[in-house]
Amino acid sequence: MTPSLLSLLRKVDTPTVCNAIEVAQGRRGFDRFTRGTMLSSAPEGPAIVGYARTAKIAAVNPPTEPPDVIKARRMAYYKYMAEAPGPSIAVIEDLDYPDCIGAYWGEINTTVHKGFGMSGALTNGVMRDLGDLPSGFPVVAGSIGPSHGFVHVREIDTQVSIFGLTVDPGDLVHADRHGALVIPNDVVDQLEAAIHKLLATERIVLDAAREPAFDFEAFETAWAAFEKARV
Repeated sequence: MTPSLLSLLRKVDTPTVCNAIEVAQGRRGFDRFTRGTMLSSAPEGPAIVGYARTAKIAAVNPPTEPPDVIKARRMAYYKYMAEAPGPSIAVIEDLDYPDCIGAYWGEINTTVHKGFGMSGALTNGVMRDLGDLPSGFPVVAGSIGPSHGFVHVREIDTQVSIFGLTVDPGDLVHADRHGALVIPNDVVDQLEAAIHKLLATERIVLDAAREPAFDFEAFETAWAAFEKARV
């Protein structure tokens, strides 16, 4: 991923990237995105872009493994996150879903992960401390809640599932208040041009619709040009 592509991806929203991937692929049907409504800790902020560092947690019930095993895995988790090559995003599956109670993403954990240089977090689980989270580290989560429960790490560096989206370690993820998607490796080299083409094509209709004299006839003309540009 080039610096210019990274900069562009941080500026555009996830629906734009979703459409641009189809432009790059030359067909509709791209489906590596989340399903359902997710919540963002910074809905007006830029998108999260990064290569996935993955883990699984649980919080409803106390861990059954010995405390020293839980502690060792916790430290291994933080080391794994701290050593992530940038840009990186923490992608955490809560195994209690859809009955998640453990707010893994609060003031302390977000500040720690931001300190590691990570770009943000994506989870099907819970976030909290919304007034105290550090700027520049958005969280896109499944819910908001007050408690951490018995939260503990179960697995590290493993395939995870977030709202119907399967994410493998190292996948390139784009996420914002609309949800998240995984950018296919085979479109990365074409994606910057595809985004610019998509935005230019959309402006054919948008610019026309914003004109004071816009009417159905103007719409027909603009839409015909729009369809031609999409082909």
